[in-house]
Amino acid sequence: MSLPLPSSPPATAREQVAVLQQRISSMQATKLETKTLPTSPALAAVLPGGALRQGAAYSVEGSTTLVMALLAGPSQSGSWCGVVGLPGFGVEAAARFGIELSRLVLVPTPGEQWLTVTAALVDVLGVVVTRPPAGTSDAEAARLAARLRQRGCTLIVVGGWPQSEAVLRIDSSRWTGLGRGHGYLSGREVTVASAGRTGFDRPRRAGLWLPDAEQRFHASARPRPAIVPDLREATG
Repeated sequence: MSLPLPSSPPATAREQVAVLQQRISSMQATKLETKTLPTSPALAAVLPGGALRQGAAYSVEGSTTLVMALLAGPSQSGSWCGVVGLPGFGVEAAARFGIELSRLVLVPTPGEQWLTVTAALVDVLGVVVTRPPAGTSDAEAARLAARLRQRGCTLIVVGGWPQSEAVLRIDSSRWTGLGRGHGYLSGREVTVASAGRTGFDRPRRAGLWLPDAEQRFHASARPRPAIVPDLREATG
């Protein structure tokens, strides 16, 4: 069962966040000592170091399904996860990916208190997914980045974000299950592409099922190039 933050007048929002922090702190296990979070092996090829790093931020371009895939590993290993500003985030789909709903906090519409709510969840959760509103300032991003490093939380941003460890997107997609004009869509095979910061700056790709015909999320058996050549170098 997820823990949604109920909507309320702005005057009481801080009180609700404080109550939520107390509830989670009393239930959450001791903070992980490692600097990385358990990550699905299917995504290791497109993440710097092969895992999500504590205290770091990652960007996902336009795919809630890919966000769920990133959350699956940490959630299954015991981390609490939060989702801020994504009203279309479906709990049934999240459960199919293996996300533990009893450790999932949903704040679909934080409104003008986006930064306050996100920062509060960063204080107590292992992974926070957020969609910043348009016009987020560099100063706000810097304050949140400092909080991530201090608390050891991992941030997954839907959209662009300064100093992301990696930017991930679905580069191509192919549905299976349809015959000649009939049948049911049963699986989705995608290619995930990523580009990272200095030291991991070459684009990389991995084939994934999101999900397969049996609603499972895993790496695709179809071979994919581990490293995509940088065409700018080839063309001089």
